[in-house]
Amino acid sequence: MSEADSPSSGRIERALAFMIAATLGLSVLAFLALIVGTAVGVRDFGEGVWPVIIFLPLIGLPIGFVLMLVLLILNMRRRLRDARGSR
Repeated sequence: MSEADSPSSGRIERALAFMIAATLGLSVLAFLALIVGTAVGVRDFGEGVWPVIIFLPLIGLPIGFVLMLVLLILNMRRRLRDARGSR
């Protein structure tokens, strides 16, 4: 493995990790907003920003899960390549 391959794979993995954190964090915040909205007494979730807040976890959580799988696969490939190169 050459020196040029190492930084790009690290950069991609770091970017994926930040994307995962942002996607899952935004979805959790949307869940908390729904809980707080219900506790405060919001009755009509069909108006204003509420449809977006309801829709966010429906898309964000599966995307975050897929990104986690991609990160896991990239990490496993990098470790296998490093292990084969060190022999």
